[in-house]
Amino acid sequence: MEIRPAATLILTRDNAEGIEVLLLQRSWDAIFLPGYHVFPGGALDPAESDARHHAAGPDDSDISQIMSLSEGGQDYMLAAVRECFEEAGILLAQDQSGQLISGNHPVHEQRQAVFMGEQTLAGVCQHHGLTIPLDRLAYLSHWVTPPGPPRRFDTRFFVTAAPEGQMASHDGQETIDHLWISPAQALEDHRSGTRLLGLPTLRTLRILSDFDNTSDLMRYAHANPPEANPESPWPALRKGKPVMLEPGAPAYDEATKLDPEGEGSVRAEIVPGEPVEIAARVRRLTAPNAGLMTGPGTNTYILGHDRFTVIDPGPDNPDHLQAILTLTNGRIDRVLVTHTHQDHSPGAKALRRDTGCTLVGMHAPDDGLQDSDFSADEQPTHGQIIMSDAGPLKVLHTPGHASNHVCFLLTEQELLFAGDHIMQGSTVVINPPDGDMKAYVESLYGLLAEPIRYIAPGHGFLMAQAEAVIDYLITHRLTREHKIARALESLAPADLKAVTARAYDDLPSIMHGLAARSALAHLLKLEAEDRARQQDNQWYSTRHT
Repeated sequence: MEIRPAATLILTRDNAEGIEVLLLQRSWDAIFLPGYHVFPGGALDPAESDARHHAAGPDDSDISQIMSLSEGGQDYMLAAVRECFEEAGILLAQDQSGQLISGNHPVHEQRQAVFMGEQTLAGVCQHHGLTIPLDRLAYLSHWVTPPGPPRRFDTRFFVTAAPEGQMASHDGQETIDHLWISPAQALEDHRSGTRLLGLPTLRTLRILSDFDNTSDLMRYAHANPPEANPESPWPALRKGKPVMLEPGAPAYDEATKLDPEGEGSVRAEIVPGEPVEIAARVRRLTAPNAGLMTGPGTNTYILGHDRFTVIDPGPDNPDHLQAILTLTNGRIDRVLVTHTHQDHSPGAKALRRDTGCTLVGMHAPDDGLQDSDFSADEQPTHGQIIMSDAGPLKVLHTPGHASNHVCFLLTEQELLFAGDHIMQGSTVVINPPDGDMKAYVESLYGLLAEPIRYIAPGHGFLMAQAEAVIDYLITHRLTREHKIARALESLAPADLKAVTARAYDDLPSIMHGLAARSALAHLLKLEAEDRARQQDNQWYSTRHT
């Protein structure tokens, strides 16, 4: 899939409480991010690359150097200004005296013509004797859309103070609403599910929320331009043959971590029974229980050198348990269990029998889906530190997928053993009543407060860019929740089947039975937040009551 270059302009203004930013809401008919609130921006127009005579300030070579480009840096900045003019009606331009234009300048009459492509911004500026002061923009961040969405962009984010005397207005076509809002409030709205924000918007808002005024923000951005994106295809092995992994491939993060010199020595496949050293004194051993719900199999993590801690021994599989005993020489002090689903904890009982180790985990809920034979010697508590031969492990209670789910953070290496809280390549099943969507989303937010560099999931390869991974999961869940809430508003009263059919109309109807469990989890979350209610198997939106 082609990755298109794009540019975004972040407009800020100051008030007594601090910084406000301009957000636009995309149309619900948009192919990419429908209904989301975004900063003004869009793709570069190749036809404009030869028309830079309306640019003022630093030249292309200086801007390109800051942006780690060989050329074309001015094109990104000019595109960001043009997109802001088209989408928000605000044009950062100065007249021949060097003064920024106001809202009553006649150039604003050409907004629609530029939006429709009937005129270029360069031509309009030339006609009115205007230039674009690029020295008023600062390069803030760089984001490449990860694989998956129908469109991918390589986007550069710029920030500038909104020119005084110009009023924002959405275009009514691509954007249907606009607002000035503090970064902190926008983030809170996203968390409450009342405003949809994408990953780059979320991460940008977090940066902005650290500043009290635009001047400090601009000084920071000028002094700290983002580093060049280092991601490029990486060599690895698959079935003994050399392959090149593209960024975003399942094994990519693991290959770049374990083989930083790019020698092509890391396997791009998970082979049950083959131990892989994923960090200092940490090995992954995958159980031979591959399947639809377990992917390549359940990952057991073995920590230590002389004495060992085992995380998630997996199913009661004799070959897998023997492999664990062989790798540890039976010197196991503790077995930690992230949760008691049948593919994670049953092997613990046999390891305790064979080694006398201590079992650490929360008791199994009585819902008929758990390992009822698991009997913990110690119940971990949130924030507790458990010592291992690989370093201290911090216990993080993360209910959602299961009420007794915990993650373990190897603090010195910032490596999170995530169990089934975060899975690679698929979303986690949240199945009520033990599965709890509200608890799941809140647990994900809790992980954002922890220093995590890599995620070691219960199924799959190592994952880097932990904050982006977690943000994606939150956004994915809240996007679906927003769709369910909209479906409920239009259908209410409606039963679960009707809500599922409307909210999951992007899935084949044959999958709606499974989707109904997730829909129910979302509805229960909305009910807990007083945004929905149920009566006699019918669901109602509280906006209608």
